Amino acid sequence: MNEKQAKSVTTDQPDAQSIRRHIAHARRVVVKVGSSSLASASTGLDLDRLRLLVGAVADRQARGSEMILVSSGAIAAGLEPLGLSHRPSDVPQQQAAAAVGQGLLMSAYTQAFASHGLQVAQVLLTKQDLTKAKSYHAALMTFGALTRMGVVPVVNENDTVATREIRYGDNDRLAALVAELVRADALVLLSDVDGLYTARPDDPSAERIDYVSDVNTLSVDVCRPGSSGVGSGGMATKIEAARLAGEAGIPVGLARWNQAATILAGDEVGTVFAAAPKRRSRRLSWLSHASTTGGQLFIDAGAARALLTTAASLLAAGVRRCSGDFHIGDSVDVIGPDGHVIARGIVAFDAEALPAMMGRTSSDLATVLGPDYARPIIHRDDLVMSPTAAR
Repeated sequence: MNEKQAKSVTTDQPDAQSIRRHIAHARRVVVKVGSSSLASASTGLDLDRLRLLVGAVADRQARGSEMILVSSGAIAAGLEPLGLSHRPSDVPQQQAAAAVGQGLLMSAYTQAFASHGLQVAQVLLTKQDLTKAKSYHAALMTFGALTRMGVVPVVNENDTVATREIRYGDNDRLAALVAELVRADALVLLSDVDGLYTARPDDPSAERIDYVSDVNTLSVDVCRPGSSGVGSGGMATKIEAARLAGEAGIPVGLARWNQAATILAGDEVGTVFAAAPKRRSRRLSWLSHASTTGGQLFIDAGAARALLTTAASLLAAGVRRCSGDFHIGDSVDVIGPDGHVIARGIVAFDAEALPAMMGRTSSDLATVLGPDYARPIIHRDDLVMSPTAAR
């Protein structure tokens, strides 16, 4: 590998080789492949590419890993049968293409995995499935049952019923959320580009980045989407997926679709992203990335400073006002004096109880309202800070 290929973005973190070794030996791996890697608007599914991908996933499963495949391609697979020349922009036509294409996609996967002696299961999700605690838990139990039985889950967004309001928008984010859900040991994102570059890959000055230790330090051109005509994501969504997974303690590999086997083997291809050194609980990961908030708590400067600089709980004394119709156990956003979200947490009181509590000290609450009200509005163990909050 020459100097141009080995360019890195690093800080004092484990080196690229250790991350690649981790991916190569990960027990549970989520692999995501995009539409542009599997299909085109003119010819539909590319079965040769699909079989190559399946071979890499099946080989890894045969060596003892639990594999989960997040696959785009339903809409793309449905374009050619419907006589459409490109991915439609309106949701009803996307739903129609997905309804036609999802069956074709799963049929191809069923046959390809069967040739390796493996059974697959279709898992279709919408955003609401992972934002509500009950369905989040149900999805977790389903994945657990399938992987214990040696079945390869093939996950896709449920485009046939999704709308603009509830869609993930891209399967890169979905893959990161699934990786968090199942406590994956690694996430591999496959694309039609062989890694992350310092500029557009077609720019002569662009250099492939081998290793990213902190995704928040990146400064690269990822604004322009791809030109395949079938995909909905791009490099920006892959970087966001790497950030989400990394915050959950999951390292990420990014490579071209035909490098699936080599990046899973730990070879020096693509780009690898380091993860946070400590994996947080599944509940806090859900709270941070998947939960739907039921309201907002607006806090004063003193409370904001305490949350940002110490391991403090949110007390009633620091809350100035609230909005929304939330209940005990719901998640809410915590808003600082500057109007920005600084945290998200699970509230210990209903919204209707808060007006009588706001601004009061714990001792005052115990005296006026009773000892049960002298508890934090949000306990520190039920609180996650926003990654963009200024500390």
